Amino acid sequence: MLRDKIKKLFTHVWTIPNVLTMIRLLLVPVFVVVFFRGYPKTALIIFAAASLTDLLDGYLARRLHQITDFGKLFDPLADKLMVLTALVCQGIAGVFPWAAILIVAGKELVMVLGGMFMLSRSVVVYSNLVGKAAQVFFILSLILSFFHAELAAWGVQLDLILLWITVALALTAMVIYAVKAVRVLRKGSQQY
Repeated sequence: MLRDKIKKLFTHVWTIPNVLTMIRLLLVPVFVVVFFRGYPKTALIIFAAASLTDLLDGYLARRLHQITDFGKLFDPLADKLMVLTALVCQGIAGVFPWAAILIVAGKELVMVLGGMFMLSRSVVVYSNLVGKAAQVFFILSLILSFFHAELAAWGVQLDLILLWITVALALTAMVIYAVKAVRVLRKGSQQY
């Protein structure tokens, strides 16, 4: 049974949206190396390119009718990995507070464990509007974080303000997921 699930997961992997997801996964270590070698603006370009592939792969998957199990699993994983990596890098650089990073990492861990639990019950977990908004705000706050010194010089820490708004949105999205998950499990439904 597990073998069949794994086989199904890797069926129709070589689609344009899935290749974009794979590229995004490969960009994560490239981002880290470039960031810590002292090329923050190049790292920003890599991060922005990865973020664009996120927008593009979802659009293409729907438009080309190429939604696959691989994409459903690895697309959000690639998103979370890139965002968490960039957050940690900015934490190490002293730009973002570790409290926010730890809250986000804890939230993501809860979401992954919850998603695995729901999947084990054959329940498909779909993203909600608040979660999508949080992802967009994470990307914006991270892009602005590369201009942290300039923003601080102007007396406006817009990157930090946006980060905390994003943390609130992400936690709200998690609560919405949890409430829906409990309802679905009580009803015995297969999807929400």
